[in-house]
Amino acid sequence: MNELFVSFTALLDSVLFFDILFGMGNGAKIPFVIAWLIAGGVYLTLKFNFINLRMFLHSYRIIKGDYRTADDIGAIEPRQSLTTALSATVGLGNIAGVAIAIAIGGPGATFWMIIAGFLGMTLKFTEVTLSLKYREFLEDGTIIGGGMGYLNKGLAKKGFPNLGKFLAVTFAFFLIGGALGGGNAFQVSQALGAVSNEIGFFKTYPWVFGVGMAVLTGAIIIGGIKRIGDITEKIVPLMIGVYVTASLYIIGSNYDLIPMAFAKIFTEAFAPLAVSGGMVGVIVVGFQRAMFSSEAGLGSAPIAHASAKVKYPVRQGIVALYEPFIDTVIVCTMTALVIVITGVYDPVNGFGALIEAKNGSALTAEAFRTSLSWFPSILTFSIFMFAFSTLISWSYYGEIAWAYLFGSKSILLYKAIFLSFIILATMADTATMVDFSSILFLAMAVPNIFGLFVMSGDVKDMLREYLKKLKSGDLDRERI
Repeated sequence: MNELFVSFTALLDSVLFFDILFGMGNGAKIPFVIAWLIAGGVYLTLKFNFINLRMFLHSYRIIKGDYRTADDIGAIEPRQSLTTALSATVGLGNIAGVAIAIAIGGPGATFWMIIAGFLGMTLKFTEVTLSLKYREFLEDGTIIGGGMGYLNKGLAKKGFPNLGKFLAVTFAFFLIGGALGGGNAFQVSQALGAVSNEIGFFKTYPWVFGVGMAVLTGAIIIGGIKRIGDITEKIVPLMIGVYVTASLYIIGSNYDLIPMAFAKIFTEAFAPLAVSGGMVGVIVVGFQRAMFSSEAGLGSAPIAHASAKVKYPVRQGIVALYEPFIDTVIVCTMTALVIVITGVYDPVNGFGALIEAKNGSALTAEAFRTSLSWFPSILTFSIFMFAFSTLISWSYYGEIAWAYLFGSKSILLYKAIFLSFIILATMADTATMVDFSSILFLAMAVPNIFGLFVMSGDVKDMLREYLKKLKSGDLDRERI
């Protein structure tokens, strides 16, 4: 099993992560896919005049329900779409991924993760707006959104129908792979690593954990997006609240170390000590892990948002601004501060084996254990819930991609494959799962960012019209 994952990972790695400096960076390497994501985030943030900052309060009002209208269409409320998407993004990328990023790139990776989070807000706004504009309502009630829809229809509208169809199909295949990899196998392997440290039985019989996880996931995903939305609306705020509260407790308990932590994060962002390639190297690590965590620019979260009950596509795009902010700027930063303050990222402190194995969830658990000896048990449960919530959301993402490619009548086959992968993930080593998942996630960015570049003008026109109505008071008069 490991050999299969390793071979496939190596193949995609050679295509997506080739050095755009072609070895002429004096030790620094810039993988193509990371440069592609950074370029997309910077370009769109400037084009939309920092929409990620100036519409922050309006986004909150939409989430509260202030702008519901009689003309809203969709399956679930905007806040449920947000929590469904958050359940996929606020997962083990925030716990395990951040620990791995700091272990590889040092504390400075945190700074670039935060920058990536702010740029990711604009990427998420753009792709969600396009997803709502080009969503498709099938007869059986399935709503097709995400990259498949706007790459196909949007590029056809621009005069590139064949290219759009090719990119949409390519994206859908990558999305199914991402659902089975980062949305499934990575979550299960990291959760198993944390749970087995607390419950030794699962070290001996890991497949039992996989079977149990598969049964719980299957019980939810059979109900479709409405059941997923109902579940995530309840568990996501609780998960984030427990985790952030514990993080703040540890940070507060070590308040005298906070200046040191921020000093390391800032100084090593520009003069890193732990990663090859200098400043470029730590930027790459920070952006890679941030995008893996928030999924901004990957085109996956817009699938969850496509089901939102809204009148204007831009409105749900504005709601989506909160995703990378909560996921990366808040939750990832909390994790990073705990990791840096406790020092577990440094191999000299005795956690070299966990770092070598890329067992980020167990490394984060050890960080919490330094201040709260009893908390790893609660953290283990939190890790399980983070993984579980991500599983159910990503199962839906893959389901939509499967329906796009093969039709909705064969969805049960996809669900069987997805649930089987939960069990298979317990048989592969953690380091392999981290590499395999990262590759499949980031692969989606290649066709998706291209589509965002080409259709950004359409998004700007929709945004301009929406802001005009907001300023004139028309939007307030539509409210019910």
